[in-house]
Order: sequence, then structure tokens, then C-alpha cells
Amino acid sequence: MAELSVAPRSAYDKRIAEFVEPYQRRIEAIPPGTCPIAVQANLLEAGGAQTCGKCVPCRDGIPQLAAMMRRVLACEADESTLEAMRTTATMIRDTSDCAIGYEAGRLALEGMDVFADEYKSHVQNKCCAEGVGQTVPCETNCPAHVNVPGYISLVQEGDCAGAVAMVRKDNPFPTACALICEHPCESRCRRMLIDAPINIRGIKKYAVDNARADTVPVPTRLPDTGRKVAIIGGGPSGMTCAYFLALMGHSVTVYEMRKHLGGMMRYGIPAYRFPRERIEEDLRAITSVGNIEVKLEYEVHSEDLGRFMVEYDAVFVAIGAQGGKKLDLEGIDAEGVMSAVDLLEKIGDDEYPDFTGKKVVVIGGGNVAMDCARTSVRAGAEEVTIAYRRRVEDMTALSEEIEGAMAEGVEMMTLQAPVRIESDSEGKVAALICQPQYISAVKRGRPAPANASKPEVRIDADIVLVAVGQDIQYVPFERFGMATERTCFTADENLRAKGFDKLFVGGDCQTGPKSAIMAIGAGKVAARNIDEHLGFHHTLDPEVVAPDPRPNMRDAYGRVNVSERPARERKKDFGYIELPVSEEEVMQECSRCLRCDAYGCGVLEGGRVQYV
Repeated sequence: MAELSVAPRSAYDKRIAEFVEPYQRRIEAIPPGTCPIAVQANLLEAGGAQTCGKCVPCRDGIPQLAAMMRRVLACEADESTLEAMRTTATMIRDTSDCAIGYEAGRLALEGMDVFADEYKSHVQNKCCAEGVGQTVPCETNCPAHVNVPGYISLVQEGDCAGAVAMVRKDNPFPTACALICEHPCESRCRRMLIDAPINIRGIKKYAVDNARADTVPVPTRLPDTGRKVAIIGGGPSGMTCAYFLALMGHSVTVYEMRKHLGGMMRYGIPAYRFPRERIEEDLRAITSVGNIEVKLEYEVHSEDLGRFMVEYDAVFVAIGAQGGKKLDLEGIDAEGVMSAVDLLEKIGDDEYPDFTGKKVVVIGGGNVAMDCARTSVRAGAEEVTIAYRRRVEDMTALSEEIEGAMAEGVEMMTLQAPVRIESDSEGKVAALICQPQYISAVKRGRPAPANASKPEVRIDADIVLVAVGQDIQYVPFERFGMATERTCFTADENLRAKGFDKLFVGGDCQTGPKSAIMAIGAGKVAARNIDEHLGFHHTLDPEVVAPDPRPNMRDAYGRVNVSERPARERKKDFGYIELPVSEEEVMQECSRCLRCDAYGCGVLEGGRVQYV
């Protein structure tokens, strides 16, 4: 017999792997607004291509199920088709030998339930459900729906001031979002089809570094309307609402309980990530509109709300989530136990801690936990440890925040669930005691931890910082009559508070703790709805237009990332950690933009996608 060689097969497998990588990027770049049945059909057929052909349910069932799904997609199916699909998918799920088959069946069934309205529309109305249709990914996934291609093209033309003005058309905090935004706009960037998402935040950072927000004139305010609006809370949501309402000609009064405006952008984010003078640039630009009166250190009580409802034509509650959650932990009242939110609040008023020679343990795995850990390093701590009950990959903090903390010497003790705090004879913290965990079944999208059969772990500590979430200080408002659900204010789709006509709510106090850009988006929506409630339908002119698109640059390039000061240097002070983006870097990033607003599904007109 002739000898057989495995080389051709290995070569094929290598080539398949090379083809799969772009396919994975294509999946990641599925545009928002895509018909979910089309996505399901494509994924199901990909599963069918993986079958080994041994078992009948997978080999024959998946193609049959895919054919039925294609009939639904083509609007040629009826109710009996859906019944047959469910029967077939159940059979594939329950009788296939391996995960290729049973996962294909399970996902098909799950999709039929999750997208039930879409299936119903295809069968009964013979069309996609209302609202289905591809949109510009970056603009759609930005909670404030900023015209991202527009301001990228302005930066490319050398007009950084125009780029700031374009951002401010939908978001009056261009500096904040350039420095601390979690950039959801990049999540479906179509550039992934070629290489990697554009560094949108980096481009915006270049713009605000070269055209400071308070040097770029705001749009001309519309004529005064004589209407008055009270805004409770001077954070990102409240100040966004104030900005747009003032531009519309309404008179706005902002009531803020703290010494400064900015909310959790000032009182929840350390200066090394967001320098205080940069916050002021955005705030000065916002208040330069005029018609905005600010009353600081004004804590609103229930009786104030009653007065506001009489004195003002509308009221917007945007108090955020500025209280720290507590742990039900033995020893939690020991001296040296601090809330992460309280620590960061003091820093917001320039009251920096001195942890010289201290051993600090931070409980939590989110961005606030990373901020506290990295702040402790800068405050002179001898050791800084993060105790977290899940794995590093399960942490909710941004990956760059985790990497930054580790580079600065923070130790990650994962799979450690705090059980009690030990104190010394004087009632001061001595140690955090943890129960080791092992990772278990997935629950609500994340693998859940479970107690491992291992002895408790003792982590020596002088300071314990609790960073497990934020609370909403809702009691005075609930006393006034505002409805809450799990401490969040309830509102309708127009952000009108339940049971009220002219009282609106938005931001973290309505959604629970989220990101700054989501709060900004809520403030923009609230301003528009309050304007409508007051009997107007104002249109604002941003006084800037996007340049005509250049031809696409289709060659693959590496993504330019924003560099940081060396960890050994930056951990010694509270100075800003990121380095400037160079002109060469930003021009390369701008050239990678595919201008989906022009070459993709449609063009942007007034911030909305118009299909062509």
C-alpha cells in the first residue's frame, strides 16, 4: 500500500483557520438594525457546515431547519412552518450526539422565543418588524447618537474646532467622552471587516486636546420662550438637559447638592483619569449658553419638590447614583473600613487620603474598584490587593483599567469571597477573611462562583475599601410621591415620572448605575421631551457640517492606541496618565474610517439616518 501523508490535510486546516479569522470579525461587525432572522439563518447554516455527518439529527435536521427558516425570511411561510421549525429544532437539540447539533437546535429555539415579534411579522405581515433596517454602527451604538463619521472627517480635514462642535450637536461633554467614555461606538465598527475598530475615542481626544471645549463657541441660543425648568442634579444627565433646554430658549435652574458641578464624573473618577480642569472646560462651555442658573450645595428635600412643581413649568430629576452600597459582612463597622464612593467623593473636593505604609484591600471588580486600588497606590499604600469572588475575565471593569492597575502593582486575588473582617483589640481593621471559590454554572450571562472545599484565606489589611456598587438617594423623592422600583425611579418611554405630568427623570437614578455617555444620552432625550411638553418643537442648528467623504482606504492597518505614561512613573502622582495622540497617528486613524454614513446604508441628516 502506498504511504499516506497528513500534510495536505494539515495545510487545509491551516488555511481554514486563516479564513475563519475574517469570518469571526464579520460576526463581530454585524450591523445594528439587521433582521434577526437573517442572522439566525446564517449562523444555523454555518453550524450545518460543521457537521461530521455521523448522526441523522445534525446531518439532515439542520439543513431542513435552515430551509424552513429561509422560507420565513423570504416571507413565504405560515404558522404551520413555525410549528414545524420548533418541532425540528427540539428534535435536533435533544437527539444530536454532539454540541454542533444540539447547540444549533437550542439557539434556534431560543431565537424563536427572543425574536417572536419578528417571526410573527414575517409570517403575518410579510415584512420585517417596524424599525428593522441597517443603521450607521457607531452613531447608533452611541447612547447620545453623535455623528461620529462627521467629526472624524472634520479632524481629518484639520478642523478640530468643527469636530468639537459636531460632537456637541448631540453631546455637550466632548472632553469627558474623549477622556473617560467606554466607547460603545466602537463595538460594531465596520472597519473590523478589514482589520480592527477605529480608535474613535482617541480621535476625539486629539480634537479636544487641540481645540479646548471652552474655546469653541456654542451655537446661538434661540429666542427666550419665557418657560422655566428646574433640574435637580448637576451631573452629566442634568447638565446635558440644561444645555439643550437653554439653547432652545428656556430658562434653567440647576440645583446641585455638592460644592461643584460634574456629578460622578468629578466625584467618582480620579483626577489621573479625568483632570479637574478638563471637566471645567466642558462645564464652562455649557454655562456659556446663558439662561442657566446654578445653585450649589443645595440639597433638595420633599418640600422643595412641591414648591418646584408650582414655580416651574417642568422639573427634571437627575440625581445619579452617588451613594455607596454596603456589604452585610461581620466586622464591616471596624475602623478603617471605607466606602469606595465616599473615598472618591472626598477626592472630588481635593481631599486626598494618606495611606503611607498601609496595606489596602479593595472588595469588588468594577471600574470603581480599579479606581480605588490605583488611587491607593498613589496615596502611598505599601500593598494594594483586590479581592474578587470571580475570575479576572469576569470582572466588569474595562480591560484597560484592569491592566493598568496590575501594571501599577495592584495584586488581583480572584475567586475569593469576603466572609468577615477581623479587627484588633482597638477595633481597627486587621485582615479581610475570604472563602475560596470555584467557578460554576453560567447564571444571567456570567459564570457564577461557588464555595470551594478549601480553607479560608486571610489577607492582612489596615484599610478595606468596599466597591460593590452605588445606591440612589431616593428617600426624599419617594416621600414626595415619586414611584420607585428597586430604588430606581420609574418612568415611561418619554422619561416622564410615573403619576406626574411635568416631572421627568433620567440618568443613573432611573436606570441604575451606568456610564457617563448613557447619562448624557438620557439628558438629551429628556430635554427634547420637556421641550415638547412645553408646547414647542425646536430645531437646533449645530452651525457645522461634515465634509464630503473621501474614497475609502481599504488596505489593512494596525489600530493606533492611546499611549500612557510608564507605570513606574505615573503611580507616584495623580497627574493625567494618557499621552497626547500625534498628528500622524490621528490622521492614520481618520483615514481608516469607511464613512458608513455615505458609503454604507445611508446618510446622516440632522442626526438621523436617511436611507438611500
